[in-house]
Amino acid sequence: MILRKLVIGELMTNCYIVGSEGTKEGMVIDPADDAATILKAAEALGLKIKYIVLTHSHPDHFAALAELKKATGANVLVHTEDAEILEMPPIAFGATFSQLPPADRQLEDGDTIELGDLRFTVIHTPGHSPGSICLLTDGVLFSGDTLFNYGVGRYDLPGGSLEKLMDSLHRKVLTLPDRTKVYPGHGPETTIGNEKRSNPFLEG
Repeated sequence: MILRKLVIGELMTNCYIVGSEGTKEGMVIDPADDAATILKAAEALGLKIKYIVLTHSHPDHFAALAELKKATGANVLVHTEDAEILEMPPIAFGATFSQLPPADRQLEDGDTIELGDLRFTVIHTPGHSPGSICLLTDGVLFSGDTLFNYGVGRYDLPGGSLEKLMDSLHRKVLTLPDRTKVYPGHGPETTIGNEKRSNPFLEG
């Protein structure tokens, strides 16, 4: 698997470019900002972007979505429960965005995304937002804003829920093997084992 992390935008959001070694098909996870930088990195990796996946529909994770969609023609994928946010007028976000493209595919828990020889399983993890998802493939989890290195996602934003976030973490995320590598939406990488042992938000 080809993998490149870019840290982009005012909130230092992690944008991941993932690709198949065999087919050179690529996927952008959370186009946080600066489409030109994302496109340049994808070109350097020799990837043709097929999908743009949002782990959730918060502006710090989709600021470059419209421009990236226009440049690549890639399909936009987002969970059903966050999809309607993309159809809101730009003024609703309190920032200057182009009108966002609607989802080409609305995801559900257990869906798979195929990228060449790679298969990603969609894990619906509500709590940070109603439609938050993680993506799992071959011992690697892209956790969005559900789980961080020694932290968890905020649950005090509209649509957030502490009860749902804790349920998502304990029932769906922390049950993964300890060696599973976690690439979060902000901050450094970690593993499931590290978080089970040391994450203060997960005690008890």
